[in-house]
Order: sequence, then C-alpha cells, then structure tokens
Amino acid sequence: VQLQASGGGSVEAGGSLRLSCAASGRTASNNAVGWFRQPVGKEREFVAAISWNGGSTVYADSVKGRFTVSRDNARLQIYLQMNKLKSEDTATYYCAVAVRSFSGRNPADYKYWGQGTQVTVSS
Repeated sequence: VQLQASGGGSVEAGGSLRLSCAASGRTASNNAVGWFRQPVGKEREFVAAISWNGGSTVYADSVKGRFTVSRDNARLQIYLQMNKLKSEDTATYYCAVAVRSFSGRNPADYKYWGQGTQVTVSS
C-alpha cells in the first residue's frame, strides 16, 4: 500500500483546507484510515480516523467540530476537511492505513504511512 497526502498549504487562522490521501491497492479500501499530525519539535498525535466503510469516525478533542474525515473507496481517496483552523493546527499531516476495519488513536495500529503534507496556519 502506498499513500500520498496532499492539499496542505498556508492559511490564515479561521480559514479552511482540505487534505487528500491517495491510496494504491485495495487494502486501503478494506481497512481503517487515520490522520495524524506532527508539529515541529513535538510528537506525532492523532487527529481523526474513519472505518473501512466510512460508517464510524473518531476525532481528537482538539479538532472535534472543526475537522471532518471522509472517504471514497471507489476512488481510493480519504479526505480531511479542516475548518476554523487555528495556529496550533500547524503541523505536518500524515495519513495511515490500519490492518483492521476500524481503528482509533494508537499509531501502532497503523501499518502503512504516507509522506506528510505541511499545514501552516498564521494568526
């Protein structure tokens, strides 16, 4: 499974961005996908996850109500819509595929990781 995250950029606080994660191989369509982020100098942290069919989602408290994760299995795409961005959302964002139909916050549950995309929010 290969993953490629895109859609990052620079935006002012209060703005929006939509990240995309393009997956190769059918494994991604049968398993949960998560979004994580890593600010400079800090540890990687969980952002959101979605089950294999999109029926279940989970979010970090810090993004709940502002971010929405979704997926299109026919196109092997997973999305992260980010609204009302804050400066503390600045980080490199990664998508990852688990080896189960639904997974949560633990990075150890995710086997495949893509290269990140940078999000910078200026206040």
